[in-house]
Amino acid sequence: MSDVTRLSVFKTYKLYVGGKFPRSESGRVYEVTDSKNNWLANAPLSSRKDARDAVVAARKAFGGWSGATAYNRGQVLYRVAEMLEGRRDQFTREVADAEGLSKSKASAVVDATIDRWVWYAGWTDKIAQVVGGGNPVAGPFFNLSSPEPTGVVAVVAPQESSFLGLVSVVAPVIATGNTAVVIASEKSPLPALSLAEVLATSDVPGGVVNVLSGRTAEIAAPLAAHQDVNAIDLTGADAELAKDLEIAAADNLKRVLRPQPVDYFRTPGTDRMTAFLETKTVWHPTGSLGASGSAY
Repeated sequence: MSDVTRLSVFKTYKLYVGGKFPRSESGRVYEVTDSKNNWLANAPLSSRKDARDAVVAARKAFGGWSGATAYNRGQVLYRVAEMLEGRRDQFTREVADAEGLSKSKASAVVDATIDRWVWYAGWTDKIAQVVGGGNPVAGPFFNLSSPEPTGVVAVVAPQESSFLGLVSVVAPVIATGNTAVVIASEKSPLPALSLAEVLATSDVPGGVVNVLSGRTAEIAAPLAAHQDVNAIDLTGADAELAKDLEIAAADNLKRVLRPQPVDYFRTPGTDRMTAFLETKTVWHPTGSLGASGSAY
């Protein structure tokens, strides 16, 4: 064995857009540090152009993803959980560094995150039964309501909960057939950029989830105003930024999910799934059979 000291191989973090890993078109990066201000990595500093490219990729992927069966989407999401389980140690280190947690606490966060992904994987083919169904009407009609995905959703990920919070806002968006453009935590983007590597090596089609890192306000502004973005989740925006983004989102009547305090360790319920669903109601006439007035 040689006594020569081996050089470390530093990881180059990149954006995730359309199933590929581009650098920011601006060529910019910014330093990411841990809770003690020690340097961890240089992350891409996304530009407005990167945000627009991500929307194009999300729109392109929407037809195939929303058109897939709910059961198939559940299988795909479960595959992501399998991949995360195999990389627990990596994510435990990254979460510990990002959030200043002990290894045991970071491990608990990662376990909860994987469980959360499995939880949403199980909801893909059940949510329609909960929020849809037949409606009683006064007349000879079948009246059926069924949920449909809104479209392209911009997600401002939580700033503090860089992994569990991230998955808790991204998984419900794609579980219901939407595609997402995600702005990672500005201070702690590395778990999100590593999650992109998992998505790329699972069965999630390119463009279904697009991950951007950088200055939250700089990236969120063009997404909120973008005419081809159908909804925006403002979870990771502060009060002032959230107000500005909500005003910009009104221009094309985007659905807006306002920021609110959340305990990400609690069972989330269905609210984040229904926030980005539209309800389609179909009327169909029934037919009468004979003088008795019975119908089918």
